[in-house]
Amino acid sequence: MKWIFKFAFFFLFVLVIDQFIKFVFLNGFEWHSKCISLVLAINKGVAFSMFSFLGEYLKYIQLALIAILFAYFLKDRVIQTYPIVSGILLGAAVSNLLDRFIRGGVVDYVYWHCFFDFAIFNFADVMIDLSIVLFAYFYFFKKNVKISI
Repeated sequence: MKWIFKFAFFFLFVLVIDQFIKFVFLNGFEWHSKCISLVLAINKGVAFSMFSFLGEYLKYIQLALIAILFAYFLKDRVIQTYPIVSGILLGAAVSNLLDRFIRGGVVDYVYWHCFFDFAIFNFADVMIDLSIVLFAYFYFFKKNVKISI
């Protein structure tokens, strides 16, 4: 049962940290440098603003996908085996989904513009990427290894 507490802690940690950072940007914080700008943007789509044409339907599609992923994680005991990585992934996904329901789009704020323009992103996006890399690592190199703290 220790896995429940680990999962819940990392889920809430990522969710709260991400929402706090977004709150700061929603209240007017900006910072610019030669290569990176920290500036508010509301993304109505997903990565690179794809699927923005789906409008209001996108949040319900994402809600369904997150629910399916959560059910799969429970059924196949992914959360029990990898509670930290699962908590990070689902906390970040729920945080971005929460933005869609409350703000009409995902709050993004990190914009790389040195040498080339890159998509604007946020902390939750980074945590989703990190969790996917960790899941891939465990799948390919460390099967049946639990992460413990």
